[in-house]
Amino acid sequence: MGHTEVVETQGNALYTPSQRKRRDETVWTVVQGVLAPVQFLVFLVSVVLVLRYLWTGEGYQVATLSIILKTAVLYTIMVTGAIWEKIVFGQYLLAPAFFWEDVVSFVVIALHSAYLLALLTGGLSPTELMLLALAAYAAYVLNAAQFLLKLRAARLQAEGRS
Repeated sequence: MGHTEVVETQGNALYTPSQRKRRDETVWTVVQGVLAPVQFLVFLVSVVLVLRYLWTGEGYQVATLSIILKTAVLYTIMVTGAIWEKIVFGQYLLAPAFFWEDVVSFVVIALHSAYLLALLTGGLSPTELMLLALAAYAAYVLNAAQFLLKLRAARLQAEGRS
């Protein structure tokens, strides 16, 4: 973040005026706005499929495919989010405004990646894989809540200026 950005910052503002302008002008804001609900929808379907497998022992393959799809969407939103963060804040990750969201995102990615590694290596039983997926999903829900609270704060900040 350059010196002019620091000078522009007012109080606890999430975005400086120039950051808000870059946020509003970049296509990556729209990409994030589309990918986030897509990821949530994939998550909802997947969690039902995982719980169905754990409850009945049926549908392992479809549950597994849903977890792989959820992970692919997660990787996509992480990469595009890093690009968005670079454009808006001048760094790919861990910008002060989104530091803790990014930290928890790393945990989410680590858990999803651990699932893929265990799946590929046969390191866990099917039930253990599904439990690992649920742990990854719990971290994802926490992370999604962080981002929703941050978006709400940004909206309230913008309304306060109007």
